Amino acid sequence: MDAAQHEVEQFRISTSRVVAHTVFGNVTSSDWPAMYNHINMSHVFVLDQDEALDFYVNKLGLELSADIDFGAMRWLTVRVPGDPSREILLELPGPPSMDEESGRQTRELVTKGATGFTFGLTTDDCQKTFETLRDRGVEFTQEPTQQPYGIDCGARDPFGNHFRIVQMASAG
Repeated sequence: MDAAQHEVEQFRISTSRVVAHTVFGNVTSSDWPAMYNHINMSHVFVLDQDEALDFYVNKLGLELSADIDFGAMRWLTVRVPGDPSREILLELPGPPSMDEESGRQTRELVTKGATGFTFGLTTDDCQKTFETLRDRGVEFTQEPTQQPYGIDCGARDPFGNHFRIVQMASAG
């Protein structure tokens, strides 16, 4: 089982324990029919797409996936090198996805670092990844720490978005 399959299996095991409260009572995820294969896109609000592209590619080591000018917006995505299954949209808060006032409020929250956890990356060696990224100037909020699920550390992008890097514990 490769690392990606291991993560999927850990996710399936953990979600089978999740209990959701609904108007119909408590329903476990195993009661729901499978509708999805995986998550292929998520987003991070950024304040400058060129600066974001530089950070996510040249500092974090992700690769550019798409850079498309749609006129009203720029569709800019990055991904783990060689993995087309999941992309992160580096999105400017504001029109056309939200009105200007909501965009202003979102930019304020991003700047404060108040948007919470945005995404997680996995690695085979958290300590080495931490040292490499620290040397590239990435701001860390937590050094590598042993957790029940593995070793992880926390970091921020230049805009205030929090993300985590984890070395998953080996199954066994």
